[in-house]
Amino acid sequence: MSRAIKTNLRFTFPGGAPLSHGKAELMELIRETGSIRQAASRMGMSYRRGWLLTDELNRMFVHAVIETKHGGKSGGGAGLTEFGEALLARFRDMEKRTATTLKADLEWLESNARPQEEKAGPTEE
Repeated sequence: MSRAIKTNLRFTFPGGAPLSHGKAELMELIRETGSIRQAASRMGMSYRRGWLLTDELNRMFVHAVIETKHGGKSGGGAGLTEFGEALLARFRDMEKRTATTLKADLEWLESNARPQEEKAGPTEE
């Protein structure tokens, strides 16, 4: 069991739509698998939930984050747009910088934390 306290960077946009590690993971898995269905499945969520999150991501920004190709002879698929790649890279960089900036405080919290059992929680977002 890891004693490391984890940070969770989350941005809430006007209107309430969040951008945090769950959507970043979905973007990474869509890039890796080329499929919303496979990405959602790997995260333990339904295809519908994955599709709704993908749609929400695309509506949050003036540029599309994820592009889809309709099925047919060559099959469908999905991938990150150039903007989506930049968004994912910036988000992951912000996570790293946050952890670096808070390193001393996190170490202090960890050194003073009472041992806890890790709880399995639902997939966020």
